[in-house]
Amino acid sequence: MRILLVGAGGVGSAVVPIAARRHFFEHIVVADSQQSRAARAVAAVDDPRFTAITLDASDRAQVVAALREHRCDVLFNAVDPRFTMPLFEAALEAGAHYLDMAMSLSKPHPSRPYLEPGVKLGDEQFARDGEWRAKGRLALVGMGVEPGLADVFARYAADHLFSRIDEVGVRDGSNLVVEGYDFAPTFSIWTTIEECLNPPVVWEDGRWRTTEPFSEPEVFDFPAGIGPVECVNVEHEEVLLVPRWIPARRVTFKYGLGEEFIGVLKTLHKLGLDSADKIRVGGAEVAPRDLVAASLPDPATLGDRMHGKTCAGTWVKGVGKDGRPRELYLYHVVDNAWSMREYGAQAVVWQTAIHPVVALELVANGVWKGAGVLGPEAFDAVPFLDLLHEYGSPWDIRETPRQAA
Repeated sequence: MRILLVGAGGVGSAVVPIAARRHFFEHIVVADSQQSRAARAVAAVDDPRFTAITLDASDRAQVVAALREHRCDVLFNAVDPRFTMPLFEAALEAGAHYLDMAMSLSKPHPSRPYLEPGVKLGDEQFARDGEWRAKGRLALVGMGVEPGLADVFARYAADHLFSRIDEVGVRDGSNLVVEGYDFAPTFSIWTTIEECLNPPVVWEDGRWRTTEPFSEPEVFDFPAGIGPVECVNVEHEEVLLVPRWIPARRVTFKYGLGEEFIGVLKTLHKLGLDSADKIRVGGAEVAPRDLVAASLPDPATLGDRMHGKTCAGTWVKGVGKDGRPRELYLYHVVDNAWSMREYGAQAVVWQTAIHPVVALELVANGVWKGAGVLGPEAFDAVPFLDLLHEYGSPWDIRETPRQAA
């Protein structure tokens, strides 16, 4: 397998040392709009199976040319979701398989944004499913940690742990602290603004509906010493993916953001600094959101200042295989001290990066195969979870004790 990895930012640069320990691929071309960033990621592993190039992810023709020049079988999209469609279409045109961690962007309903969805996350991609099937190529969408591993957990629960699922609730929280900054997001602020300020989507009783941002707060007790964290509704791909393959009465995604973080996001929105539309400032045109991103530290560089753990998981409630009520949380925890020591990558970007690499190994070995636009739920979860253990990154299950009759 020959892979074009587009994006050498936080997640892309973490992919390189993870993949370098594996032998399922022939070559990975690391591409970024900044040649220096791609070159640094490649130099860090000193492995002839990696090369670095400059590439504009928004230029479909340039991406197609790179796929053909380097004879790549797969395009691995590791940039923010505004570039999803050009990369998705370039892979289709070049006849390559495709993998991303964030799906095509949504557009709120024009008149009822907090009641019903408009264009949903991934709609543009699923609309092209027939073209991918006709070419016999796979577009594996939403294959990071959330979405990605969370969806694999849902598939595993449906197949092996439950006879009926009432709710799949993805819950993400951490006790990470970044020292030396008043405000320093541990993941792309561009993506964070997009998903947190759009109307969250909930799947309920056979349909998708929307709510207001940061709605339905609840306190969720995270494992591994993280403890109770308030979580709120956020727009996320799992809610759009899980119901396509797994029968469930309700599907939600809630993120432990914290009161301060929510306050900053609300302020950015109030000032119009969340906008991705360019405005003229003097003689230049700039998107306010890009300015915010440029003014904050690069999340990939924060590892030495971070401490704590991050947890991603899927909370499932329903009826077990024995016909009795069951409730459990399947989860994956990464300690920042461990990921920095082992890979030189901070916990949040490392946790996002490992799962697409695992998925690509399954595709390369023919364990996961298919054609069309498919989410992680479309595949057998067991080989993925077994291989994740082999990578040295175990997962676990916490079960809520059943009440006595």
